Amino acid sequence: MASSAISFGLVNIPIVYNPVIKNNDTTFNQLHKKCLNRIRYQKYCEHCKKIVKEADLIKGYEYEKGKYVTFTKEELANLQVDVKGTIEIISFVPENEISPYYYEKSYILTTPKKSKAYSLFLEVLKKTKKVAVAKTSLNSKFYYVLLRFFEGNILMSTIFFEEEVNIPEASVEASFSKKELDLAMQLVDHLSGHFQPNSYLDDYQNQIKEAIDKKVMGKPIAKKEIKKKASVKDLITSLQKSLEV
Repeated sequence: MASSAISFGLVNIPIVYNPVIKNNDTTFNQLHKKCLNRIRYQKYCEHCKKIVKEADLIKGYEYEKGKYVTFTKEELANLQVDVKGTIEIISFVPENEISPYYYEKSYILTTPKKSKAYSLFLEVLKKTKKVAVAKTSLNSKFYYVLLRFFEGNILMSTIFFEEEVNIPEASVEASFSKKELDLAMQLVDHLSGHFQPNSYLDDYQNQIKEAIDKKVMGKPIAKKEIKKKASVKDLITSLQKSLEV
């Protein structure tokens, strides 16, 4: 958990980053099929016909086929945006003006000790119902972030830049009948409930972990039979049959 500070005008608010999401994926190593030893990756230069050490590497940008401009680590470090190691607030905006596709990764910002400035800023976010737009750097990468009140803490979300967002044009609308609409609305009612994230399990990862346990104990893994769903081309019929399930 890295520490930083929120820069709010001339006020400095110490905070600690707490990542909201952790990776749940099971990791595998690549092994040599013959001896089951791990495969190692080495950086190899085709021109010099030899393995290259990390200290001998530089970064290059290919501006034409086979032509590069190169950069040292020092040159790239000089190009980094100076945000002085803080989360520097630049404005406050209404939350409903931010489209959901801008959000990338989130952190809970806590305070390492009781802080009047932290509590005050938290209350300001709560009462104004606005989101603070700020700039910062994480792992040497420059970001714009959003700070909002969330369950008694400050939630910070990194956001994508405008040039990173690619929204396709709206699909061409096709006509449908009132009966089709009514059946679709009934299907929504039939499937309606409440958002309960603890009930949405990662079935794939759970099956992998179960399979690993079986492999360790020397048990076979049964082949899974995949049942094909019946294909119904008529929209009204498929809606009606969906309501019967």
